Formats: sequence, structure tokens, C-alpha cells
Amino acid sequence: MDIAVQRINTKDYLTRSNLPASDYVINPYVGCTHACKYCYARFMKRFTAHREEWGKFIDVKECEKPIDIKRLKGKSVFMSSVTDCYNPYEEKYGITRKIVERLVDADCQLTIATKSTLILRDIELLKKISNLKVAFSINTLNDAFRADMDKGSSIQDRIHAITRLHQAGIHTVLFMSPIFPYITEWKDIIDSTKEIVCEYWFENLNLRGEYKSSILSYIDRNYPDLKEKYAAIYLKKDNTYWSELADLLKTYCDALGLDYVNYFYHKKLVGEKLKDQEFLD
Repeated sequence: MDIAVQRINTKDYLTRSNLPASDYVINPYVGCTHACKYCYARFMKRFTAHREEWGKFIDVKECEKPIDIKRLKGKSVFMSSVTDCYNPYEEKYGITRKIVERLVDADCQLTIATKSTLILRDIELLKKISNLKVAFSINTLNDAFRADMDKGSSIQDRIHAITRLHQAGIHTVLFMSPIFPYITEWKDIIDSTKEIVCEYWFENLNLRGEYKSSILSYIDRNYPDLKEKYAAIYLKKDNTYWSELADLLKTYCDALGLDYVNYFYHKKLVGEKLKDQEFLD
């Protein structure tokens, strides 16, 4: 697959975050060749001159200004919100590694989210970070379904990477995202990983923009028995499935004594964060 690659300059790697659980985000790249069919970050094309499809371009962000780690004291940092910082081009360019090397001495909560086993390249470096979480996205145990949805590492390889990180003493998170209604085997995923995962995050499948119709068409073709159920959720805006699943997840995780965060209500959480910021200001 031909990928359009270019190097671009940025003034600062740090960006103020609107995510509910982080103060700053760092995106070492623009675009992502994992090409997830459900990726909300496709909106980034509006801010670039790229004509290529999402997943077929990557901008390598270079910055002369070192990250101001004093600015991060007591803050939370998330890598990455609109790319995968360990996408395949990181192996060549090493932008993420340079950033992580800088953050080793930062007094902040660093969370790295990825779908790539390339993160294992940096495991010795990551072990030096005292307040670190590594979140791997897994929303199925069926690698054929995974391959239909993204070009990240296989599910087996992701679980292997989580195991390696856990054994190295790193706080591991399984980010069950996005949960596909009636497809994601949430209970089986938890049961097969609970010994190597410190914390679970749950996020529902949101469909919007250009990828809404493509995902619904995929469901129609491959899961015709779910067509009406998906129509109820995504065309008729019936939230019954999500409210019932939220209760099931809570009951199951509480019974097992698992740590977890439910991000089903992302807009509400963002709104609460903005209100808190206004109050502090």
C-alpha cells in the first residue's frame, strides 16, 4: 500500500486536552496507517492538505523546542489522541522514543495508548517512568474481525505485548474500544486477560461523519441478523443497549474486584471537565 509520507515542523508537541482524563495530549504524527475504519480522528483531514484516504498518509512531526517538563508537574499527559504513536513509521523515525526519553524525568502521569507491539522496543525505557500506564486497544478476540477493522497488531500479539509489559511491572490497561454492539465478546476478553491487566477502560462505538454509513454497510453485509439492532442504536438513537451493558459491566467487574472506567458517556465527562476548569479559573 502506497503511503504519502512527509516531515512537518510543529512549534510544540504539547497540546491542551479536552479529553476527560488528561491535561495534555502529545501526537507525534498526523494521520495513522492503522487505518481503523471506525476512527473518529478522520476529522484531522480537515486541517491538512491531504487528498489521500484516511490511513494512506502520515506526517512526521518534528520540533526543535524541547518539551517543557516543568510545565507538566502534577499534570496528566496522553499519547496519543488522533494517531497511534507506535504506528509502523515510528520504527524508522523514532519521534515517539525521543519524546518518551524526554518524559522520563517529568513529574506527570503519562498514559500511552497503542495497537502496536512496536512499543516493546522501548520497554527498558518505559520501566524508568515512575507514573506510567500503557493502554492496548482490544475490542474482539476474533482476529478476522479485527483485520476487517484495523491494520494494527494481531489480537494474539497485543495480548503478548500486554503480558510482557505487565511482567516488567508496568501498569497495563486494556482499552475495550470501540465496543461493537452484540459483536464484542466483552466477558471473554475480560476473563482471558484479567491476570495481566491492571485496569479496564470501556468505550462504546460512536458512528458519525463519513464512516457511519460504511460501518453500517459492513454490518449489513457481514452480520445481517444485527441490521435491525444497529438501526435501532445508530439511526433511531435508542440507548437501551448501552445503559444495559453499562450495568452488566459494572456488576461483572465489581464481582471480580477489577478496576475500570466507563467512557460510554464521553460528552458528559468532557462537559463536566470544562465546568471544573471554569470553576478553577
